[in-house]
Amino acid sequence: MRPTVHDIAAEAGVSLATVDRVLNRRPGVKAATRMRVEAAIAAIGFVRDMAAANLAKGRVYPFTFILPSGDNSFMRGLERHVREAMARPSADRVAISLVIVPPFDGAAVARALDAAIAAEPAGIAVVAVDAPDVVEAALRVQASGIPLVTLVSDLGPSCRDHFAGIDNHAAGRTAGSLMRRFVGQERATIAVLAGSMLVRDHRDRLDGFRAALSGTCRLLPVLEGQDDPAATERLIADLLARYPDVAGIYSLGAGNRGLIAALQRHNRPRPRAVIAHELTPHTRAALEGDLIDAVLNQDAGHEVRSAIRVLKAKADGIPAVEAQERIRIDIFLKDNLPFADDADGLSLRPSGAASGAN
Repeated sequence: MRPTVHDIAAEAGVSLATVDRVLNRRPGVKAATRMRVEAAIAAIGFVRDMAAANLAKGRVYPFTFILPSGDNSFMRGLERHVREAMARPSADRVAISLVIVPPFDGAAVARALDAAIAAEPAGIAVVAVDAPDVVEAALRVQASGIPLVTLVSDLGPSCRDHFAGIDNHAAGRTAGSLMRRFVGQERATIAVLAGSMLVRDHRDRLDGFRAALSGTCRLLPVLEGQDDPAATERLIADLLARYPDVAGIYSLGAGNRGLIAALQRHNRPRPRAVIAHELTPHTRAALEGDLIDAVLNQDAGHEVRSAIRVLKAKADGIPAVEAQERIRIDIFLKDNLPFADDADGLSLRPSGAASGAN
């Protein structure tokens, strides 16, 4: 049987109350007695179950979530899931502080991380911008001992404890493989639309996409719409006017409302293949209206729940369940859309569709 606090008390020759004070680092124990209890703990191999102890004490975990502002539909869905977690603190035993910063603003993200360090939460989750000042701030978070989870967009394993998001390089490769199948000819001209190459998820998707199309298609210079629908619409309208032979468009970020508007206004046949990310009401309608051919999706609710679980595990000093925290890449066509009964369009799936635990 695993050693218990009773075994510690018997080995050290002290009361259970004294053992409790030592385990919880409370005052009122002489140095010599504390050393005797700690020696007993080591001698009998006692390992404290912090998760059970925190549950018994009703511990509430204070977390800080840092998300970008703007009208990016996916990010607003992510924020909605964070706010839902904030609304059920007694169930999850979390107290979440939500900080909203301008999109793609590395300096603002770095300032938010430094402010979070000063507040001393039990953990921080951030949609990262891969900029030097953000990397430096993330390293300061790690130096402070506060667990850090990057959410949706990563910084790399040396700067954080966990990444809650999809394998973006694999997502890009998947988009490239689909594009190659849809376009159906070599050396076809393909356009790529990004939000900003400052975020690692967009760069990783582009790298994967290029790798999948290597030697088969001609990629135009990447367009950056800053996830702004109006700017994106102008970029795509200009693209279609300048390159009437463009065979495919890969939208690897947000701003898809602008892409859709430009395709709707285009008075010629649209490109043979249009692939986008994130199933929102807008991309869903575009799939149904044959303006978009495929959407690669990540489950924002799973990502938020995963970040909370991992931060709680880090606070308790226990390992996370890696299989449970793996975020899958969904591929949606017009033919396999899930039932839409909420803002994400993802809470109900067609009968028989697979759904992993999240």
